[in-house]
Amino acid sequence: MSDKLLSFISVPSAYDVSVIPNQSEFTFISNKSGIPQAWILDGEMEPVLYGEYPDRVLGVHHSPQGNKSIIKIDKDGDEKQQFYLQNGTSDKIEQIVYSPNHFHKFGGWSPNGEKICFSSNRRKPGYFDVFIQNLQTKEIIKVFEFDGICEPICWTSDGQSIVISIDQTNIENTLYILDLNTKELKNIGDKQALATYLDIQLTDDNKGAYILTNLNEDTMYLGYFSLNDSEKITNIFHVPNWDIEILKLSPDESKLSFTVNEGGISKLVIFDLVKKTPIYIEEIPYGVIDSLSWKNNEEVIFSLKSPTIPGDIFKYHINENNVERLTNISEKKEIKNEWIYPELCSFESFDEVEIPYFIYQKDKTKNKPTVIFVHGGPESQTRAVYNPVVQYLAEKGFAVITPNVRGSKGYGRKYIKMDDGRKRMDAVKDLVWLTKDLVHSHKVDKDKIGIMGRSYGGFMVLAAMTHFPEVWAAGVNIVGISNFKSFLENTGAWRRQLRESEYGSLEHDSDFFEKIAPIHRAKYINAPLLVFHGKNDTRVPISEAEQLVYGMKDRNQTVEFIVFDNEGHHTENMENIITMHKKTIEFFEQYLIE
Repeated sequence: MSDKLLSFISVPSAYDVSVIPNQSEFTFISNKSGIPQAWILDGEMEPVLYGEYPDRVLGVHHSPQGNKSIIKIDKDGDEKQQFYLQNGTSDKIEQIVYSPNHFHKFGGWSPNGEKICFSSNRRKPGYFDVFIQNLQTKEIIKVFEFDGICEPICWTSDGQSIVISIDQTNIENTLYILDLNTKELKNIGDKQALATYLDIQLTDDNKGAYILTNLNEDTMYLGYFSLNDSEKITNIFHVPNWDIEILKLSPDESKLSFTVNEGGISKLVIFDLVKKTPIYIEEIPYGVIDSLSWKNNEEVIFSLKSPTIPGDIFKYHINENNVERLTNISEKKEIKNEWIYPELCSFESFDEVEIPYFIYQKDKTKNKPTVIFVHGGPESQTRAVYNPVVQYLAEKGFAVITPNVRGSKGYGRKYIKMDDGRKRMDAVKDLVWLTKDLVHSHKVDKDKIGIMGRSYGGFMVLAAMTHFPEVWAAGVNIVGISNFKSFLENTGAWRRQLRESEYGSLEHDSDFFEKIAPIHRAKYINAPLLVFHGKNDTRVPISEAEQLVYGMKDRNQTVEFIVFDNEGHHTENMENIITMHKKTIEFFEQYLIE
């Protein structure tokens, strides 16, 4: 492997920043040590480990007093979060919520910092009940039982209630206020209308809350409701074409910070609650903000990723109107000038629906080999962030395309539902019409187009290669679905109901699943295929890859299969990341260039 390729692959990043209350410090997560861990900056503003952890860290939640933290950790990528308690003055941790065969969803600290709440599927795999734990006595009490997906969000300011979220579909939920004394539920928003509710920010007086929702709208807006009349949400600020994301209330409650997702690029906004006016901060780098946290009433800390910033921590000072980069964890001086900003384009698909995509290319010469990278989700969104495979292939002369086909989020609820159920193959057709646009608009070589994707993106790879085999010269499937029927039968029970709301149900749509299943059409694949999967994947079981690969090998088709024994659905260990990216790049160089 070339030194340059290793440099592209091994760039670490920093993300998920969280200010420690009553302190001037903040934590963040980084894979700087080879696996995601929690970090903090020392007196010289250099990153040091926040504690000693046995496996990857999935999140850090500080107590309101700032003297303790909950650290979320799983085992070998299995996503079964266990909670550890860490005192702020010590790097040692203590197991506090531990049942390694079950999932746990953290719901926040009580206002006095004495208790935490969480949900878990300890009663039954697909049922998540809500629990409260006293951190001093270690006693755990079940406070709410639910036969489905339920997650606590936060405590009310008086400590007498918990806000809980119940998933209705893969993208929509309902919120309730659970009174811990009476066990009564009070609805937030209109329970008769499907909507998404995110990032609730309760005021200290326990009278109201700010929230992000798309109730009665196509995109997410900033709303407010009174706790006495929680079903009525007032629309305070709305950007009709784009979603508002990541809402945070300032300590003095005079301002809100949030981001606006403009076609996959973040705009930072400070909203003055007195004047009811937004201020767009133009000074931040072009890219995507993935977390926000107020350091004080004038400073906002955020983590940002861009095509040329794999992930670092920044600070915006309101009075000084100044953006400062606080970490340089992802800085790679020897190669950063070779990283490419993409061009945002679009095309009309087979039914005249406008489909956006990013194109990465070093120059505009004709007849380039091309790779289309399809996102997962399925309701995710390709955004303007660093990807080592994308950047390296572009630097080597490929055109690399990252589309947001119908069904992607970020463009409103109408767009995200355009591939639901039996409309699934319309999104696959988008990929075929994309190749036509690339040949026409960017003059790529129509005989050298490869495709790759992860998770649902892996299904898209397999569906494209089995239903439209003549279009593709090579494909890479990472933890992808080969048959929705077997996937829904074998995926975790906690996911099945939500996935059925997107894909269709086993009861009503099994005939359609069988009709479109790549596993039943794999004999038509006439291009080389590379398959990766994590042995501990609880989302897309490894059987989805095995049933496809073994059949292809029996038919002497060109397929290579790589299994990571210590990974789940996500690839987190640096050694495995390097292997996956190296093999992917060599694969496309072999079959699209040589």
